[in-house]
Amino acid sequence: MSKRIRVLVVEDSPTVRHRITEILGDDPELDVIATAADGRSAIELTMRTRPDVITMDIMLPLVSGQAATEYIMAHCPTPILVVSSADNRTETFTTCDALAAGAVEVLEKPHGGSEDDWERQLLSAVKLVSRIPVITHPRGKLGGVPRPAASPAVSAPRSCELVAIGASTGGPGAVVDLLRALPREFPLPLLLVQHISAPFAGAFVEWLGAQVGRKAVCAQDGDRLVGGQITVAPADVHMTVRHGRLRLDSGPPLHSCRPSVDVLFDSVAADVGPASAACLLTGMGRDGAAGLLAIRRAGGFTAAQDEATSVVYGMPREAALLDAADEISSPERIGRRLADLVKDSG
Repeated sequence: MSKRIRVLVVEDSPTVRHRITEILGDDPELDVIATAADGRSAIELTMRTRPDVITMDIMLPLVSGQAATEYIMAHCPTPILVVSSADNRTETFTTCDALAAGAVEVLEKPHGGSEDDWERQLLSAVKLVSRIPVITHPRGKLGGVPRPAASPAVSAPRSCELVAIGASTGGPGAVVDLLRALPREFPLPLLLVQHISAPFAGAFVEWLGAQVGRKAVCAQDGDRLVGGQITVAPADVHMTVRHGRLRLDSGPPLHSCRPSVDVLFDSVAADVGPASAACLLTGMGRDGAAGLLAIRRAGGFTAAQDEATSVVYGMPREAALLDAADEISSPERIGRRLADLVKDSG
């Protein structure tokens, strides 16, 4: 019999804590080894019991879920699934902070709909998150295939017109690091696909703008590209560029993702080609790798996050294996390189 997944449940509400524990405890693959009602106990139990995965409430007494996440990821890295409400603006902002601090996924607490559906989502999310290798910032390794050496730096596109960014698991923190490295007067439109649960997508856009001191908006069909602005793909629709405008559509998911990074990158390669730049950051799977290669082949500048700074070295690893990236580096260095590209081509 395979080893059961050891879970620590952190939730201040006795009713919700009991319900989560009951759902997880009924699954033969899971073993709830402990529960905690506050952030301080969560930290102590993590250090003592070393669970395989933690379900983390955000609004906790004594020590908040965000602060507990930060401490755990710094001292005892453990895959964390945030289980949070999307109804409260403060709570959704704090959830985004926890994701930036190293939590790998978020699941909305039950809010109407089918209880059976939520139970399935919880079980699936816990099992998925438990398998994600996490890092102590900024260390981390994914065994198997060594990272290819970075390709030599390329000259700037003749006239760079936009930057496209794709990210998934671990993305909020990496995106913030990249955007903070850009000068305040950075003139190019910034298009972002970030895989995040739909109930938190709107709050993420507002949170991101506040974190980087730059206007951030959720894309609408037909929008013009605005220099210096971050435009984020809405939940559950693809975002593309066509004739200098943004287009949204509900086409089939690609790599089980909608919005898909590949869908955005492919449209950028076709519509903007050599006048584009694209960055692929931390995330599970391979969404964005082929699209990044398409942009490189079209003459645009491409970059992928390196293994050492990726929470999950999946998407950028696939890009590296395809030789899709002109540069492989940390988000901060990619941001500085983008600034140099604009300066050089200006």
